[in-house]
Amino acid sequence: MGKRLIIQRRGRGSPNFRTPDHIHIAPAKYPLIPFDQTFKGVVADFIHDPGRWVPLAEIELENGLVFYVPAVEGMYKGQVVEVGPAAKPVAGNILPIGSIPEGTQICNIEKNPGDGGRFVRSSGTYAIIVGRAGGKTQVQLPSGKIIEVPNEARATIGVVAGGGRLEKPLLKAGASYYKWSAKSRWWPRVRGVAMNAAFHPHGGGSHQHVGRPSTISRMTPPGRKVGHIAARRTGRRKG
Repeated sequence: MGKRLIIQRRGRGSPNFRTPDHIHIAPAKYPLIPFDQTFKGVVADFIHDPGRWVPLAEIELENGLVFYVPAVEGMYKGQVVEVGPAAKPVAGNILPIGSIPEGTQICNIEKNPGDGGRFVRSSGTYAIIVGRAGGKTQVQLPSGKIIEVPNEARATIGVVAGGGRLEKPLLKAGASYYKWSAKSRWWPRVRGVAMNAAFHPHGGGSHQHVGRPSTISRMTPPGRKVGHIAARRTGRRKG
């Protein structure tokens, strides 16, 4: 290959492909507090984080601890929130998932107790508690997949704020440029078939056509490993 593919250059982690750290406000995760105690706090403010799609809620607990979490719909400035096993299952409160009734909409779910929140953090999303077995709770994610998490893992009641974000049109390339420049995404993303043959395995030709099967082995070396990598199936699903 004449040059490295962009996916190879991104993997090296150079500054061109890293998100600018100075625009981030703070980590958005639950605080490390005793799991067997319930604390009260107040929503001090809502913060815009350019590196996220969701506004952050700044919560100050009664012991003086301040932390940030993704805001949920219906949360307001000055709202009193509760964090702990004795908290009420109302929007904005943070509870162990084992204490939340089945059928409740939740978000910012911990994978393991104390990790601060891993699942369902994107704008407008929510998960639903569908059942329990032993020491774990079954949760249906927005994708429809059902996972099990420990009952001690924490979650926020409600739907993540910022829903409907994708309904607003960008209208021009400049809007997309500023949108992605804050998110460290690959933009503009040039198709491989639109490149010269020297720059991409899919390149070359005059009709922007791959010209060969786009499925590729998982053991293919870098520089050739593009397209449908180790695909189990391609094309439209039948039946």
